[in-house]
Amino acid sequence: MTAPDVLRYTAFSSRPGGGNPAGVVLDAAELPDADMQRIAAQIDYAETAFVTGITGDGARTVRYFSPIAEVPFCGHATIATAVALAERGGVGPDGTVRFATAVGPVSIRVSSDGEGIRAAFTSVEPSVRGLPASDLEAILRLLALDPSALDVALPPRITDAGNPHPVVAIADRGVFDCFTFDPAAVRALMDRRRWPATIAVVHRTASDRFAARNLFPVGRITEDPATGSAAAALGAYLRSVDAVPLPSRIVIAQGEHVGRPGELTVDIPASGGIVVSGHAVAIG
Repeated sequence: MTAPDVLRYTAFSSRPGGGNPAGVVLDAAELPDADMQRIAAQIDYAETAFVTGITGDGARTVRYFSPIAEVPFCGHATIATAVALAERGGVGPDGTVRFATAVGPVSIRVSSDGEGIRAAFTSVEPSVRGLPASDLEAILRLLALDPSALDVALPPRITDAGNPHPVVAIADRGVFDCFTFDPAAVRALMDRRRWPATIAVVHRTASDRFAARNLFPVGRITEDPATGSAAAALGAYLRSVDAVPLPSRIVIAQGEHVGRPGELTVDIPASGGIVVSGHAVAIG
């Protein structure tokens, strides 16, 4: 079997040095699971997306692997894969492409502007539930934060728009910028709770703008530079707690704390899936 062509893109930035890098394999139909996991570990990005086939109705089947395990969905790798397909003529005449993922069908619209190609995916129907007190206590303990650091207007929740993400909002920007954590201890907590994606720690900087730090210790990574599934989850969360007017658009700045600044645009309708969009560009 011929070795697959492994592409490298960064999503939620128009610059190769920003955003969140993802591996993209467009011709993974013949790859067994073990090879996809091996390739993801070798690439050592937060996730690598593998296009494994086409369904009867024309959707591309896509699977996502971190360096240590398969994950149900990955937003930034979805954006990267859609842009990679668009650059190779793989998007329909209406500018859309559809993915069949483990969490359900995902539709992506691709467009161009002065900064390059951008893609927008619509999440699956999200859900939001309470964050158990024991989970919140464990997160705060790992961040060495007191409950008084929380933003009382944005109560902790677990929100799922493809992956479950605990969402914890910090009131003070200085506290948000300066907290530290032990990556191994965070990974142990996430494994015990079976959280496959990130712990989203956010700070509201304006009515329609947020800063985010998404904890995701895996391989050499400690914080995810830009997290599409967490952005969708945050949009669903804000709708659930009546924190924004509906419909609404917010912008999330993420990645500054790990030297890869990026920007995620989130459109929040009154109901249904959350729309997350951003640029993507090839690395190297």
